[in-house]
Amino acid sequence: MTYPLELMLPVLDKKGIAYTNETLEKLDKYATLLTEWNEKINLTAITDPEGIVIKHFLDCALLLEKVDLKENAKVIDVGTGAGFPGMVLKIFRPDIKLTLLDGLNKRLVFLNEVANQLELQGVETVHLRAEEAGQKQNFRESFDLVTARAVAKLNLLYEYCLPLCKVGGTFCAMKGPTASEEAKEALGAGKLLGGAKPQILTETLTGEEMRTFILTKKISQTPSKYPRVSAKIAKQPL
Repeated sequence: MTYPLELMLPVLDKKGIAYTNETLEKLDKYATLLTEWNEKINLTAITDPEGIVIKHFLDCALLLEKVDLKENAKVIDVGTGAGFPGMVLKIFRPDIKLTLLDGLNKRLVFLNEVANQLELQGVETVHLRAEEAGQKQNFRESFDLVTARAVAKLNLLYEYCLPLCKVGGTFCAMKGPTASEEAKEALGAGKLLGGAKPQILTETLTGEEMRTFILTKKISQTPSKYPRVSAKIAKQPL
């Protein structure tokens, strides 16, 4: 199967997102592995080649235009699933130190295979829930960029993700078209957990399909009692 990566190139060029032939080769291999493994474990509902290129790869790559990622930045992708956006960011920016966090180990087995096949260095897979990682010393407030794509409502995401973000770092929630309303409702939670007022950026992928990037700068430490256990987060959201 061939993947029409050329469809995303005009957008990458327009946005100033750098890539090489090696970048495209790795994306093609990633798409092949995703399709093969998806027959064994449920990784994505998007399986057509064009959908993988536009709705996964381009969608994730656009994040590189939205955030200023310093050289060798530490990035954690929370609830990474099939590796979106974390693995795509790593393919475009091999210098970043990437942690892929997921509560389902079989997804991490897939991502380890991707990292090995693509010969990516500096990729760590971690089998933990986000609220557990947020209370561990080696993860808490230690990442320059924290990402989460289509994981949960923003007020819940703030509690899962902001504790992982270092002061001065950024949390990016990748959402669909209705996210600005979510952002308003989550302002109190973000402030309580050390976040500044979020910046909301939108993009159109192809046709009418809208994507929203909610960027929250971490401006103060998260109080030590957060994140709480998941049952409490769900039952009593901030």
